[in-house]
Amino acid sequence: PATSIMVSIRQATVHDLLQMQTTNLWCLPENYQMKYYFYHLLSWPQLLWVAEDFDGKIVGYVLAKMEEDESQPKHGHITSLSVLRTHRKRGIATALMRRSQQEMQDVFDAEYVSLHVRKSNRAAFHLYSVTLNYTVNDVEKGYYADGEDAYDMRCYFKGNGGASHKEEEEASSEEQAEEPPTEAMKKLEIATAS
Repeated sequence: PATSIMVSIRQATVHDLLQMQTTNLWCLPENYQMKYYFYHLLSWPQLLWVAEDFDGKIVGYVLAKMEEDESQPKHGHITSLSVLRTHRKRGIATALMRRSQQEMQDVFDAEYVSLHVRKSNRAAFHLYSVTLNYTVNDVEKGYYADGEDAYDMRCYFKGNGGASHKEEEEASSEEQAEEPPTEAMKKLEIATAS
């Protein structure tokens, strides 16, 4: 039925945390204890957003925070982003990211947002670099528990007009499994190999 594709993006509440954690466990190898979700919700409630299906099920979330290192410019960080496989390719991850990023700018006056992404996660890299205008700041060797390297990526809000607002068709290209490397990834691989 048509209603099965209806999803609303809304700010997360304490009642969503268990479903957010479940979504995380289903989709990602990096998992967190419940107290970490509580910490984010209590500290930066404006930055946690969920995608809720027509039946009240949480099908995606973004967990974000503001970095508290005063030696760096004021900026946010995406801790975790996840959308259930059954609900991918609909622009949900893009909508969640844009909501959280907007709050970083409006509420906390952030200059930029950072995140880490596995080098092997081509779909996420495409979402961040092409759809949301993130650039690679650095490569962190052995960042993940299994030893995989991570791209340290950033999206600057001031001076570049914030996140890219490309067509919905591009936004829905997120999270595609086994996507061939983009030109940006090929250039990055050449640069990091040097």
